[in-house]
Amino acid sequence: MFEQYDDILTVSELAEALKVGSTQAYRLVRSQKIKAFKEGKDWKIPKTSVIQYITDQTAMY
Repeated sequence: MFEQYDDILTVSELAEALKVGSTQAYRLVRSQKIKAFKEGKDWKIPKTSVIQYITDQTAMY
């Protein structure tokens, strides 16, 4: 899953991967629904966090 992405994603890559807008992607990392960290002013999102978020969301339904 997400083989085309590096192990660390940017917010724009997150938005692309989840097929959401950048505002929604920022909302997901700021609310800590997707675990991420800031490096300077840029968010860094581990690919494993994205996969975990998707797994958690699909388990709800």
